[in-house]
Amino acid sequence: MKQFLRIMVIAIFFLSFTAAVFGAGVALGGSGVLFEPGIRAGKDQPTEFATFWQAWNLVQRHFIDRQSLDNTKLTYGAIQGMINALGDEGHTIFLTPEELKQQQTEISGTFSGIGAQVGVKDSLSVIVSPFDGSPAEKAGVKAGDIIMEVDGEDVTSWPLNEVVNHIRGKAGTVVILTLFRSDENKSVKISITRGEIKVPTATWGMVPGTKVALIRLSQFNVNATQEMVKALNESKTAGATSLIVDLRNNPGGLLEQAVNVTSQFLKDGNVLQQENYDGNRQSFAVKSGGVATDIPLVVLINRGTASASEIFSGAIQDHQRGRVVGEKTFGTGTVLEPFILKDGSGLMLGTSQWLTANGRLIRKQGIKPDVEVELSIGKELLTPAKLKDLKMADLLKNEDTQILKALELLKALPK
Repeated sequence: MKQFLRIMVIAIFFLSFTAAVFGAGVALGGSGVLFEPGIRAGKDQPTEFATFWQAWNLVQRHFIDRQSLDNTKLTYGAIQGMINALGDEGHTIFLTPEELKQQQTEISGTFSGIGAQVGVKDSLSVIVSPFDGSPAEKAGVKAGDIIMEVDGEDVTSWPLNEVVNHIRGKAGTVVILTLFRSDENKSVKISITRGEIKVPTATWGMVPGTKVALIRLSQFNVNATQEMVKALNESKTAGATSLIVDLRNNPGGLLEQAVNVTSQFLKDGNVLQQENYDGNRQSFAVKSGGVATDIPLVVLINRGTASASEIFSGAIQDHQRGRVVGEKTFGTGTVLEPFILKDGSGLMLGTSQWLTANGRLIRKQGIKPDVEVELSIGKELLTPAKLKDLKMADLLKNEDTQILKALELLKALPK
């Protein structure tokens, strides 16, 4: 719980007026033309609340379906509406008590579902990234897929938390997603059997015929630094003299882990800056003792690279530590501070935003690669596990042109 209460960002799990604020404006009694008998706003509340309480009382008195008058659901709906109106899509979120518990489980690296990070873009729920080896990835779900239907229900007008709740379920059960792929201008229907998801944090492998190690970091969860250091040390022992760090489809995670992982590659300076609502900035310095501060490096990014991954790639660029290859990242960067409400629900409120070490804004801007190499959604990413079965001749024919470009920049391809 202590880890969860730290300032964190999560490239976007749910979108969802806090209960404390809501409750503070409640008083019984009152009558008149504007407020029918029932609940009215307190004297210390904004005058705009008058319209809200008028609508609340009209619903309570006149709505035909009396069984639908669930005050908890109505309250949560009002909170979600307020959060949506902030326009901080995919970042600031409201969580019911059940969703709050689920999120605590997910950030630990183990949970049940399809194994995909879901966010919001242009008011639509989209797949930010499927996790490596997850049921979603195995079924063919791709980063950038727009979620149109869940089990035959149109979800394009639903808030993100409702979409996620319908996708989730017990391991072994099936969910059917209808997804739209804008790059291919087509819809696909995919059946996915849910499973117990353990997010693999860091994996690595030697690129055949080279002295280059490919390290894939899938998420900045609580184990990220430990696993990254382990992968770096093992790859160097295996003879690696240069590195490719693959952050493609990495949805981010914890700020502390972003700083610690990035510090493994930098000697000094700052990893990032954090700016609050008053415009005041705080710098997060590189931590000493990095184990890979000199080895040649290329970082891979794409549209599924988000949050803490953008901090990492932005720091590598600003320090000119290595080249960044691929596609423009997702563009998240709100620092979410958790506030636990009276009924056990939570508000993850964007109280600050992240900038790179040199002051470049990440939120809604993303990180642009030094070398742009587009890879269509249908193309398979080459992972460390897949390297074991390849020879150099096979590698040169591989459709993952982003890795090939990284190898070219590291001068590791045959002439």
